Amino acid sequence: MVYLRPSRVLLLGLSLSTSCVVGGSIQKNDLSLPADAQTNRDRVKDIFTTSYDAYKKYAFGHDDLKPLSKSFTDSRNGWGASIVDAMSTMWVMGLTDDLNEAIEFASKIDFSKSNTQDNVSVFESTIRYIGGLLSTYELTGNQNQALVDKAKQLADKLSQAWVGGSDIPYGHIDFASNTPAKANSNIAEAGTLTMEWWALSKYTGDPKYVQLAEKSAKRVANNNAPLPGLPGQVIDPSTGNPVGGYVTWGGGSDSYFEYLIKYPRLTNTDDDFWSNTWRTAVDSSINNLLSVSDVGNHVYLADYDSNGRLHHVGSHLACFHGGNWIMGGKLTNNDTIFNHGLDLVEACWNTYSSTATGIGPEAFAWKSSGDNGDFTGSNNPTALQEAFYVQHGFYPTSSYYILRPEVLESNFYAWRATGDSKYLDRAAQAISSFEKYLKVDEGFAGLTNVNDNSGNGTKVDDMESFWFAEVLKYLYLTFDDPKHVSLDEYVFNTEAHPFKAPSVKHNYGTGIDQNTPTPQPTETTPTTSTEDSEATAPTASQSVPSLTDSLGDGLGLGRNMAKLFRKDM
Repeated sequence: MVYLRPSRVLLLGLSLSTSCVVGGSIQKNDLSLPADAQTNRDRVKDIFTTSYDAYKKYAFGHDDLKPLSKSFTDSRNGWGASIVDAMSTMWVMGLTDDLNEAIEFASKIDFSKSNTQDNVSVFESTIRYIGGLLSTYELTGNQNQALVDKAKQLADKLSQAWVGGSDIPYGHIDFASNTPAKANSNIAEAGTLTMEWWALSKYTGDPKYVQLAEKSAKRVANNNAPLPGLPGQVIDPSTGNPVGGYVTWGGGSDSYFEYLIKYPRLTNTDDDFWSNTWRTAVDSSINNLLSVSDVGNHVYLADYDSNGRLHHVGSHLACFHGGNWIMGGKLTNNDTIFNHGLDLVEACWNTYSSTATGIGPEAFAWKSSGDNGDFTGSNNPTALQEAFYVQHGFYPTSSYYILRPEVLESNFYAWRATGDSKYLDRAAQAISSFEKYLKVDEGFAGLTNVNDNSGNGTKVDDMESFWFAEVLKYLYLTFDDPKHVSLDEYVFNTEAHPFKAPSVKHNYGTGIDQNTPTPQPTETTPTTSTEDSEATAPTASQSVPSLTDSLGDGLGLGRNMAKLFRKDM
């Protein structure tokens, strides 16, 4: 099928307009919840309390519970990531006793040193710890100053990742020596600091934090890019320049794009750079990356390599994009972006509804004959993957589920923006799948194969903190009073920590051709697809054990994606 994209001209017309765009509300007016919403909300709350009780019993003070071995792991430097990440969800759910206990713990964390490995991620520490601390400070009425003090203590250490006046911080810093790990970073690490560090500047009165974060994100946006508004994934902090030209909305890039629209919504800044840059990225994605599967006509966003080839690969991580486009489409009153966002939500939900467990895989691929320069990967799908594709319009390339939130996050945005009850039905189905396939003796665990509903499938012995921060918060809010934590009053960071935002302003962006730089295609020597794959692959410390499943590995690039970034990168 050739996807003609009839809305393309409309979008380009809006993008090139120099007139102001009137800011719109995100949530649909007069949303009405069905009678069973309370029951489903209580089911989510029960999953949270069951999970957190198990965490308190076997892992309190550590980062994550290992629910199968009833032990713990300290993947986030041993500062109690699950406690800090869970606090804003406790507030949302009204779990006052747990919240008070968590605040007391968080107020005493010593961020001057790592309790485990000395290597500390600037990105992960920002979205989980700084975001969790400052969001909870706001939500509890700005009464717990120690939370701000602790966020400042951590940020002061992390700020040493900017070396010699560089625009871009190194991705990791050794807290023992206060020296960065000299390695390439990515645009998610460099561009996902603005919301949290702006809030820290707000509550400390010190502008240095937001200045560091803004200059990093702006450098990413101002670099030459393979496609307009779509920078390459990898970046060299020593120079601030891109490395290669692999473009994706998936891990390593995702939350850079996410914050381009969330940051101006949170701050209502008069600087249209952020909104315009986001609109350029989305417009370019619609015209260059949008891909429709030959089976089922599902709308996906493909990746793009340094040779100008499309890779029909997607991931659970990338499935935040539907909700992000819904949000931005509403704010900019752009129905084209909004409707494409809904299409992306449909395709990502199809990865859930098509599996035996009703839970989506970590990574997947599809076929599309309507794309110019079509390139599906270094390996052809196996016979089993091909059979799955013929039925469902995609095939898993990694069948893991490690308690990720993105599909349910976008489903939440779709419900709040449209009021269509099908999104409530889908959330309820996910709850049932979690109760049936993820529940263990004490707590909940991920799956190694979402297409195995036999009850004999191997589970993942790790309950990461984003289970508390994101998955259960978005599910709970889907069935909660829409006026409680309204999308028109709060902006969620990429770890789902809500920050109070001012009223929607008059416009978000003044026209892409006015104030937004239009990066030219990068003039570099083309690299091979193997080099592109290696450049995007996470390090061994960020991976889970061997990813083999009943559907096989099939796609070479899918294997690299499936080495699994711990969070959004």
